[in-house]
Amino acid sequence: MPLRLPDKLPAIELLKHENIFVMDDSRAHMQDIRPLRIVILNLMPLKITTETDLIRLLSNTPLQLDITFMKLKSHTPKNTPIEHMMMFYRSFEDLRNEKFDGMIITGAPVEQLDFESVGYWSEMQEIFAWARTHVFSTMYICWAAQAGLYYHYGIPKYPLQKKMFGIFPQRALDLQLPIFRGFDDVFQMPHSRHTEVHREDILACPDLQLIAESPDSGVSMVMARNGREFFITGHLEYAPLTLDTEYRRDRGVRDDVDLPRHYYIDDDPDKGPLVTWRAHANLLYSNWINYYVYQETPYDISQIG
Repeated sequence: MPLRLPDKLPAIELLKHENIFVMDDSRAHMQDIRPLRIVILNLMPLKITTETDLIRLLSNTPLQLDITFMKLKSHTPKNTPIEHMMMFYRSFEDLRNEKFDGMIITGAPVEQLDFESVGYWSEMQEIFAWARTHVFSTMYICWAAQAGLYYHYGIPKYPLQKKMFGIFPQRALDLQLPIFRGFDDVFQMPHSRHTEVHREDILACPDLQLIAESPDSGVSMVMARNGREFFITGHLEYAPLTLDTEYRRDRGVRDDVDLPRHYYIDDDPDKGPLVTWRAHANLLYSNWINYYVYQETPYDISQIG
């Protein structure tokens, strides 16, 4: 089944060329189905790229999803046209009284700042608290994962000497969890971050369950509240060339960024990336939507709380 998206969203045409089935609002209104309501708080600088990455994965389910994009009142993005934001995004204030089956909060390029020093931290705290009462299951990605762990559970983050950059093997610690249904014992996950959380802090918190980790990249997935919250420190949603774009952008500009590990064929940027994470990325998002949203959320969405 397709995703229900705003008319004229650029991702629609981009994904049609990848043979991914999406539909706009006009066609969706013809179907007598209660779609799952998914809200995405997109904090990444290149909004259209991130929209496309997430929609590509969310489209791989048998369910109809009604996608809403949320924006912050306290932050104006610099790399996305204001017309795009006005046409396709709604503010948190506008959505405050609505409820959603699922929510995704993306990473943001502010991880080297203390949380309290982030210009929109106050609004983020409001959204984190709101998600507990207005969303059934929330997925926090990269910086949002660290921020959510800090806000909800007091878990600190720590700076890295070198950027954690590349594709790293992860071990699923409990393959009986529905989020890992169909997974191999080891799966690959892209990482691109300058900070980390420590496993001992996660294990010391009785409300948190460490569910995936790597000997190289550390904590990768944490679950809380029986799947009402997932914290993912990497970027399974990344497209094949995203790390390449970041590497070429930062090469010669920053001294804490090396060649992304386990990414390029023969470690040669001219040969391009070897994509090793796409199948598990699709599976993870499908499992989240099916087992933690669709199977659990009340049919009467007003009962979420």
